[in-house]
Amino acid sequence: MACTRMIRILAAVPFLASFISVGVAANSPDKISYNRDIRPILSDNCFFCHGPDKNKRKAKLRLDVREEAIAKEAFVPGKPNESELIRRIFATEPDDIMPPAESHKSLTPAQKQLFRRWIAQGAEYQKHWAYVPPEKPAVPASQNGIDFLVQKRLKEIGFKPSPEADRRTLARRLSFDLVGLPPKPEEVAAFEKDKSPDAYGKLVEKLLASPHYGERMAIGWLDVARFADTIGYHSDNPRNVWPYRDYVIRSFNENKRFNQFTREQLAGDLLSGSGQEQKVGSAFNRLLLTTEEGGAQPKDYEARMLTDRVRAVSSVWFGQTIGCAQCHDHKFDPITSRDFYSLGAFFADIKEPNIGRREEGMLVPDQQQASKLARLDDEIVRAQQDHDAPRPELYAKWEQAAIEAIAAETNWTWLAPAKMVSEAGVKLTADKDQIISTEKEPKDGKDTYRITVKAKLKEVVGFRLEALSAEKLPGNGPGRAVDGNFVLTEFGVEDTNTNKLALSEATATFETDEFPASSVLGSDTGASNGWAIRGVTGVEQAIYFATKHSISNDGETQLTFVIRQSSGSNQVLGRFRLAATTNPNAVRALKSVSPRSDIADILNLPKDQRSEGQVQKLAAYQRSAAPELMDHRRRLAEAKKAKTEFETTVARCLVSVAADEPRTVRILPRGDFLNETGEIMQAALPAYLTSPSGKVEGRKLNRLDLAEWIVSRENPLTARVFVNRLWKAFFGTGLAKILDDFGMQGEPPVNPELLDWLACEFMDSGWDVKHMVRLIVNSHTYKQVSTASKKLQTRDPSNRELARQSRWRIEAELVRDNALSVAGLLVPNIGGPSVKPYQPDGYWENLNFPPRTYEADKSESQYRRGLYVWWQRSFLHPSMVAFDAPSREECAAERNRSNIPQQALVLLNDPTYVEAARGFATRILKEGGDDAASRIEWAWRQALARAPRADEMNTVRGLLDRHLAEYQRDPQAAETLSKVGLMPAPKDIDSVELAAWTNVARVILNLHETITRS
Repeated sequence: MACTRMIRILAAVPFLASFISVGVAANSPDKISYNRDIRPILSDNCFFCHGPDKNKRKAKLRLDVREEAIAKEAFVPGKPNESELIRRIFATEPDDIMPPAESHKSLTPAQKQLFRRWIAQGAEYQKHWAYVPPEKPAVPASQNGIDFLVQKRLKEIGFKPSPEADRRTLARRLSFDLVGLPPKPEEVAAFEKDKSPDAYGKLVEKLLASPHYGERMAIGWLDVARFADTIGYHSDNPRNVWPYRDYVIRSFNENKRFNQFTREQLAGDLLSGSGQEQKVGSAFNRLLLTTEEGGAQPKDYEARMLTDRVRAVSSVWFGQTIGCAQCHDHKFDPITSRDFYSLGAFFADIKEPNIGRREEGMLVPDQQQASKLARLDDEIVRAQQDHDAPRPELYAKWEQAAIEAIAAETNWTWLAPAKMVSEAGVKLTADKDQIISTEKEPKDGKDTYRITVKAKLKEVVGFRLEALSAEKLPGNGPGRAVDGNFVLTEFGVEDTNTNKLALSEATATFETDEFPASSVLGSDTGASNGWAIRGVTGVEQAIYFATKHSISNDGETQLTFVIRQSSGSNQVLGRFRLAATTNPNAVRALKSVSPRSDIADILNLPKDQRSEGQVQKLAAYQRSAAPELMDHRRRLAEAKKAKTEFETTVARCLVSVAADEPRTVRILPRGDFLNETGEIMQAALPAYLTSPSGKVEGRKLNRLDLAEWIVSRENPLTARVFVNRLWKAFFGTGLAKILDDFGMQGEPPVNPELLDWLACEFMDSGWDVKHMVRLIVNSHTYKQVSTASKKLQTRDPSNRELARQSRWRIEAELVRDNALSVAGLLVPNIGGPSVKPYQPDGYWENLNFPPRTYEADKSESQYRRGLYVWWQRSFLHPSMVAFDAPSREECAAERNRSNIPQQALVLLNDPTYVEAARGFATRILKEGGDDAASRIEWAWRQALARAPRADEMNTVRGLLDRHLAEYQRDPQAAETLSKVGLMPAPKDIDSVELAAWTNVARVILNLHETITRS
């Protein structure tokens, strides 16, 4: 039988969860639960080769599907002794035992007995707990659902809840949890004295109403959203995304419902009536890693961006490791590669380059800036209307002149360049019509072109330089200045011996008194001299030169045209052409230059055969060319310039913009972006979570459809995933410990009823985040002491059963915030661009393309909250790294929490903390009283909201005396310490005393208790 050839080789997969219940169930007469007791063992030991991945499946045996396992006689329900599974796991022969020895896995005796009992009970399967919609357990109306379900569980396992913590602990706990800042000692004292029954509730509401609540809540979301100021790959250059951080803070402060929060981030640009708020929310889709590396392969990064977005959505909203299905079907969960790529297809419509610099982003003005932009727009509209007003007499005059210029073209011969040189090294190219174009602006904004031609030029009496417009040039050219202007400083013609041909006259189709055509023949080559066309840019212009004597050579003549442009600011020609004439009557400029070919073609048509569009095109060209409208064009240009300049002061943000045609998405076999044989995928919801009816008739699914499904009750994951992360924020560990893996390799919740109750309550509340936070922090479960008896510590060392509160070191950002707050240096402004605190010199020395030097802020930005610190993905700020902040190159659902010596060194030596200690010391000396004991007690209350114990007082007093003595012996060291940081030391405090107290403050800020949420 096939079942006798069960897999002998299992890859080693780390066991991600421990199950106390296995041992309990093995010795219990109760019914064995597949989800609780059996599935974890199968997932860890068997599914790698007998699970969902058909490419790795051995012996065609699936143990994750009951019907297939029974068909293969892996087990016989009710008859363990007739089941091949039992025979194999109890076997002693190396060739028969399962799991095989080479898998480095084995089952315990208790686990083997579990299988025997489970099969004897009928071998019933259950759908994985996370894929079943949550059902709300019944809770007495008078009780907090959290407390009821926690205490119900505690009673079942013989535990009792702990008593409520003291008021000081609760005040600090709430403050760190809800706003991320330490409470003021006077606030703690007031709370301790308030004996009213609603004192705690009032404190909760005060903190929930604080604008700092949004900042505190944003930290976790920015981790999962992988928010950073830089692109990540290769050069790791900056990008404009900080308004998204403000959006997140604002959303939490305003208690935006989580379903709307989700819609805006995944599809804000697709929402009906989408405005600035929704579009900025859609920046979530643009927070992925990108590259500007010139040698990168577009298809490679197209695939990377797709997989990044799939991993992000699956981590943030699904709590799933869908990324494992990029190369093959998932080995443990029923997630296929089709699910992976069809989910990625939702994001194929986002308009963006695969490689290269991102666009500057959408303008994100504040209310005042938006009002000014509206005024500037009104001014542009008025100036445009004035400029566009019909002027039939001018139009008729221009049309006649243009037609004459077209007819006069027969007098001119275009000159073909034989050699083109730019002294600034700019590449020059010529097309079939002998039009010369420049590739880019010269490095210093100035250039001289030397154009050599070889032609039969006998009897030539004049030359012409046409300055030609082009859409690719600034202001449509012809020059490369921002407004399309250029300044021709000098024009000369040289023979093969560099002898200059004498030119007798220069005239132009347009010239001003300040920049006349004749000036290019003079000896003044200064920056303010030459021929320019400012006021009539964006259309063709020309300058004509008459020779003093006609050229008499019979054969081919070589001439070099020297075109000097010394004015700077990129006022150089971007597109031009040279021509020659033998007609003495053609060497003076006409009233108009021959217009570009598309305009000339329309002018050559009889007037009654011109379409309305052609008529409008002629009128627009005429308005651009008419010298009489210079003032109108100037006013319009100034209005546009004023807006452009003001826009440079307005924030920008990358946002999602839907392309007309989405990119093609294929299944990539083994994740190989070079293999295009895979099936083309359309956007579709994950098949393992939806019914076939999850489609929209008559159109393809889009990102908004995905967002709507994600926050629908049909999706069993989103509410559970979010409240589990929320639980972790307030208790230190999620109910399901692995926050981003609700799959079979994750750990099931220790209290599944509680998780489901929270998920249902969240949805029933209308996805109200503050409601859930309020429920949690008002529960007795939250208010318990965090201390534990030896018995409780032994039985539940990780506090999974919640018989007490937990304590942990606060996050990296809050360590900074706490120090600055206690020191009195914190600038509590909400929102704004990222800030750059002090950082070691040379830390960025390996950042290239381009090389960069870190410039620490020299303003109040130096004292902003840690949330706003510049997030350089490849070189995250060292202080943030030391305290386990993630690089955010990937979604980070949970941060590591380490306790290492480097952290103490950061708190003692980072200039931010040294300066904070000096600020704290200044406060101690000015506000703490007149003697050392009073000052130490005052400092303790500021930092810890309690008085020091006697042993603490003695230790710190000894420290103070020792440092006072040291600095009295070495006052220069005290002076040096006082100069750390931007904030000047107070002149009214002795530097020796200040230095000694600074060291006391350093110690207090370094205390474990100072940076611990208890």
